[in-house]
Amino acid sequence: MGWQRASGYNWRALVEADISRWKRVIGDGLRSQTDGRQATEMAIAAKVLNHMLKRGRPEYVRIA
Repeated sequence: MGWQRASGYNWRALVEADISRWKRVIGDGLRSQTDGRQATEMAIAAKVLNHMLKRGRPEYVRIA
């Protein structure tokens, strides 16, 4: 437990879970070709994911 706290492992695991959610829902690549459209695509994707997470974000509880 000490090394996890010292290294920030728990935070890293939570971030990796969020990235995994992003890739499952949105995909791992952009479909648009131009910079403006890519920015719009990212904004829409982020809004959708944030809305989804707000409704059903898991609550993490330490056991033991």
